[in-house]
Amino acid sequence: MTERLYYEDSFLHSFPAHVVDIREGSRAGGVSTWQIALDRTAFYPTSGGQPCDTGLLTATSRNGAILEIPIEAVEEEETQNGSRIWHIAAKPLQTGTAVHGLIDWPRRLDHIQQHSGQHLLSAVFARELDAQTISFHLGEFVSTIDLTSGAIAHHSLERIERTANEIIAEDRPVSVRIVERSEAERLLAEGRLRKLPERDSPIRLIEIADCDLNACGGTHVRSTGQIGSVLIRGTERVSRGLRVEFVSGLRAVNAARHDFELLARAAAALSIGRDDVPGAVERMQTESKAAAKERQKLREELATYHATRLAIEEMIHDNLRLIRRNFADRDREYVRLLASKVCSIVPRTVALFVCEETDPARILLACSRDMNLNCGEFLRSALAEHGLRGGGSTDLSQGEAAKDEAEKIAASMAGTLRSMLSRPHTGE
Repeated sequence: MTERLYYEDSFLHSFPAHVVDIREGSRAGGVSTWQIALDRTAFYPTSGGQPCDTGLLTATSRNGAILEIPIEAVEEEETQNGSRIWHIAAKPLQTGTAVHGLIDWPRRLDHIQQHSGQHLLSAVFARELDAQTISFHLGEFVSTIDLTSGAIAHHSLERIERTANEIIAEDRPVSVRIVERSEAERLLAEGRLRKLPERDSPIRLIEIADCDLNACGGTHVRSTGQIGSVLIRGTERVSRGLRVEFVSGLRAVNAARHDFELLARAAAALSIGRDDVPGAVERMQTESKAAAKERQKLREELATYHATRLAIEEMIHDNLRLIRRNFADRDREYVRLLASKVCSIVPRTVALFVCEETDPARILLACSRDMNLNCGEFLRSALAEHGLRGGGSTDLSQGEAAKDEAEKIAASMAGTLRSMLSRPHTGE
C-alpha cells in the first residue's frame, strides 16, 4: 500500500519518496503515458468529488543531471493487497529511483478551501433546515452540493451563508482522527456522525468543533478561518432534490471581484451609480416590453398594407390568384405573417413566398380557406421529390431549401398549383 502523507497533513506540499513500480498506461501516436507508483505520496488522487493534485517529481540521474517529471493526474487503484496510487506522467522513471515530490500548492489550497467549505455548508444546511447532502462535486470554477430538499427561500439561503461565515470567523479547530469501524458505528448511532462509508477498514474522520463530524479521505483546513469565506452562487432543482452552487476561499474573493467589475461596467454604460443599476434595468425591461408590443403592432399593420398591395397587383386568373414572390430583405417571421395576411383578406388566393434572408432559404405556402388545397401535404410532397423536408397545417406550411435551389423549386411548385387549382371561366 502507498503511504498517504496527505492523511496526516493536508498542508504538506513537498516530500521524499522512492519509485516502487512503473507501467505504461496508454500509447497513442507512438507516445506513451506512464503510471508511476511511490512508496509514499502527498499527491491526492481523484476521489470523493475532489479532483486530484498535480505537480512535479524530480530525480537525480547517475551523471548528476536533474530530471523533472510533471505529474498530470493521480489515480487510485484497489488491489488484493490494498490500494495503490498511480502518478500519471509523460516520462518514465526506474523502479528504486529516489524522487522528490512537489505539489502544485495553489491548486491544493483551492481544493482544501472548497472541500472544507463544503463540509461546513453541508453541516449548516443539515442543522438549520434538515437538508442532507447526498452528493458533492468540486468543479474547476464552482462547486456544488445536492440536497434532499425542495426549493429554499432566498432569505433562508442568506441565513445559511451568514451562519457558515460566522463559524469561519470564529476560527474553530478542524481535527483529523482515524477510528475503528465499531467506534464509527457507535458515533453514527449516537447521531454525532453524519454518514458512514461501507467498508470494514479504519475510518478517517474530519471534525469541525461543535459543528460537524464526517467520514472523509480528502484534504482539509486546520481551522475554519483557513476556509476564508463561503459564497452561495445559486440553486437549481435536480432529479434528487436541490443543487446548491457555491465557492469558498480565494474563489469567493475572485467571484466577488468579477461580479463587482460586471456591475461597474453596467453602471458606466448606463451613466448611473452602481446602486442604481437594478432600478435602471427594471425600467429598461418595462420599456423594452412596451416597445416590442409597439413593434409587433406596426408589423401587423405593415403586413396588412403589404398584403393589400399584393392582392391588387396580382389579379385572379382562371379563378385563382397565385401570388409568388421572393424576399431578400425581410425576415422569416414577417414573410410568414404576410402570407397569412394576404390569404385572409382576399378569396381564391394562394401565396407562394421564398424568404432569401438566410441560407437555406425558407419556402412558405399559404392559401385562403375557400381553396381545395392542403398546404402541409402539398409542400411536404413537393420538397420530398428533392430530398428535402417540410410541412405544416392545411392553410400554412413551410420548408427549407438551399438559396440557389429555392427559386427553381418554387417555380416548379407554382406550375403544379396552377394545373391543380385553375378553373377557366366558362360564362354564359
